[in-house]
Amino acid sequence: MRIGIVVQRYGEEVVGGAELHARWIAQRLAQRHQVEVLTTCALDYLNWENRYPEGVTELAGVPVRRFPTARLRTAEGFDQLSSKVHLSEHSEAEERRWMEEHGPVTPGLLKHLRDHQRDYQALIFFSYRYWTTFHGLQLAPQKSILVPTAEEDGTVRLELFKPFFLKPAAYAFNSVEERELLLRASGASDLPGEVVGVGIEDEPVVEVADIRRRLDLLGDFILYVGRIEHEKGCSRLFDDFLRFMQEEDRHLDLVLVGKPVLPIPHHPNIIHLGVLSDTEKLSAMGAARLLVHPSPFESLSMVLLEAWKMSRPALVNGRCPVLRGQVIRASGGLYYNSHEEFAETLCWLLDHRLEADTMGRSGRAYFEANYAWDVIMDKYERLLAMAAGG
Repeated sequence: MRIGIVVQRYGEEVVGGAELHARWIAQRLAQRHQVEVLTTCALDYLNWENRYPEGVTELAGVPVRRFPTARLRTAEGFDQLSSKVHLSEHSEAEERRWMEEHGPVTPGLLKHLRDHQRDYQALIFFSYRYWTTFHGLQLAPQKSILVPTAEEDGTVRLELFKPFFLKPAAYAFNSVEERELLLRASGASDLPGEVVGVGIEDEPVVEVADIRRRLDLLGDFILYVGRIEHEKGCSRLFDDFLRFMQEEDRHLDLVLVGKPVLPIPHHPNIIHLGVLSDTEKLSAMGAARLLVHPSPFESLSMVLLEAWKMSRPALVNGRCPVLRGQVIRASGGLYYNSHEEFAETLCWLLDHRLEADTMGRSGRAYFEANYAWDVIMDKYERLLAMAAGG
């Protein structure tokens, strides 16, 4: 089967959950089908500046066809409009202008889909909120699979998307909660598809003692992995952790792995390691007491799956329905809704090592039952059959 995969950014340098998700799925599907990735020349989602060369290249054996973006995203054009459509009364025209400002506006990609849609038996679009998906999927919805990566935020409830959510031939949902969210947002009684998610690539890991020595991690630590930004709950995490350290007599570090967009507090118990290789990241997870995940908005946390792959428990933001639901179903950790609950659950996990380790093993069992690659790819085959059948 010839499959086109449409995603807003694509490349080894692209740091983003949805984009990494798309890359892993593309590479796995390419082992079974004829796959081509259709994407932009952009590297940075904050401005959509063209950084990659236009045209066809190859990455990990998968052809990648890149199209230039036609305009940059600017704070002047986007921020105020985005605040209005998410927080205030606004018009349908303003929502459509928001989509243009949000981008990435890529006319060449749409022209390619118009001219060559018959060449593909199925199309897979990643992330509903981007210009490439919103306009591209509507050209051939009868053969399109949507991987929505939707979160419980204001964007999913824009009127612009209500009819759009009824168009795909099939959905690859990331979680039960995401499916329920899109049913509410669309007003549909049902949406075709399955809860699929994504697997985690196998990487060689380093022994705990070796990774501690390599990264200079001497004592007990909890680990955060991801973009270090306000939207991921990092501001609240810093406040909660610093208050916890002030109130509790603990020898504990908060170790951060990822690119900082937010200033990191200068504190002897907060350690920023920067961006690590996959081997170092997974090895650090294996050495941590637990993963802490403060994000209020997720469609599926690949970081949470990685922690469970390494048999580590998680402490997650209970205000995020997806994280809370995953932890409950997996019995893979605890969740909190306030600073007091953060402190109480963190103390419990630190003081009950055997029970915490049991949670980590339970998380691994849940991961293997639901997110092993053979399980994921069998689901994609069923979705592709739906899309190819029109």
